[in-house]
Amino acid sequence: MLVFKFGGASVKDAEGIINLGNIVKQYSGGQLLIVVSAMGKTTNALEALTRAYVGQHDDMHQVYEDIKSHHFNILSRLFEPGHPVFDDIQNTFVEIDWMIEDEPHDDFDFIYDQIVSIGELVSTRIINAYLNAIGLTSKWLDVRSYIHTDNTYREGVVDWQKTCEEIERGLPPLLQKGLVVTQGFLGGTSENFTTTLGREGSDYTASIFASCLKAESVTTWKDVPGILNADPKLFADTVKFDELSYNEAIEMTYYGATVIHPKTIKPLQNAGIPLLVKSFNQPDAPGTVIKEGVLPVFEKPVVIVKNNQVLVSISTKDYSFITEHHLSGIFAIFAKHLVKTNVLQTSALSFSICIDMNTDRFEGLLNDLKRDFKVKYNDGLSLLTLRHYKDSSIEPYIAGKELLLEQQSRNTVQLVLK
Repeated sequence: MLVFKFGGASVKDAEGIINLGNIVKQYSGGQLLIVVSAMGKTTNALEALTRAYVGQHDDMHQVYEDIKSHHFNILSRLFEPGHPVFDDIQNTFVEIDWMIEDEPHDDFDFIYDQIVSIGELVSTRIINAYLNAIGLTSKWLDVRSYIHTDNTYREGVVDWQKTCEEIERGLPPLLQKGLVVTQGFLGGTSENFTTTLGREGSDYTASIFASCLKAESVTTWKDVPGILNADPKLFADTVKFDELSYNEAIEMTYYGATVIHPKTIKPLQNAGIPLLVKSFNQPDAPGTVIKEGVLPVFEKPVVIVKNNQVLVSISTKDYSFITEHHLSGIFAIFAKHLVKTNVLQTSALSFSICIDMNTDRFEGLLNDLKRDFKVKYNDGLSLLTLRHYKDSSIEPYIAGKELLLEQQSRNTVQLVLK
């Protein structure tokens, strides 16, 4: 039994969906679960719609119409007029219609999950209909009935026992009958509300299903030939890893490598399931295999860049030392606002934390910190992480840039740069 995950770039248009169908045809003889993200930049567009709705912006309806038009244009290239999928997609979008008819009253994160989740529900309905249209027996599955989470909206915490019980009970009979298509990124609460698992969380969804089903492998289809030592959009001289260990992959994702979601690896490592990262443009190429016991040779450092960073410097109002008591209170505030730390550094009188800029949470975070501390921050920064580096390899990356913070260990150096 195999699990495939297709990201937004692989299904951004009609040609992408046709390509997905061609890939799936090669594996249709066995049991195959297909996990799919929203199409292209749909999640970004639905985030913009969410902010427009909460802020009651004048362009809200135009943003929404653009999203719908994009999907119906894709439908018109894949199906003849009158195909039932047109009504299915229209009925799925109705969930947003109902929400934006009223003024917003709920918490932002709750609203976010109810609106943004429509991207995956729509993409999977289209893909499921297309697979059936080309002669592949396929069943559409609502993931929210199988992946159960708590009520932490935008960062749903999976109830593993309940989730695995539902997957083990419900999936095998369906997989014996044909392909199964479901959504990445989404979960459901005990009150039947939708949650999301964090941005780019479809990889995590695939690993949850694979772990519970004891799959042979998970393949995530990307627009790169495998896992590279750096982002090819930023660096020209990248090299591909044929194999990586689970531990190295976890480290890379922890520091911000976006090719895999950070939570993806651990369930697969626990179950001993390999993860294949392959190119949807070159499906026959070997890609990268992540598994146990691999010791790759790092000819070049692994380079990870995270932009849109904020360096927050916190000190006491009475110039006293930063103690464990202060740190406990600071971390409680960060946890309250669901803000993760990328780098942290302490001195006698201050505590510095580098975080992703999240405009939805940053103001509330600052206000809470300022109640007990003096707070300064620099935004618009970049965080550069080099793994398996040599001292001589650092200088080219920082030349001509202002270095605000540096942390260095035997394997990893992290640099906060302006």
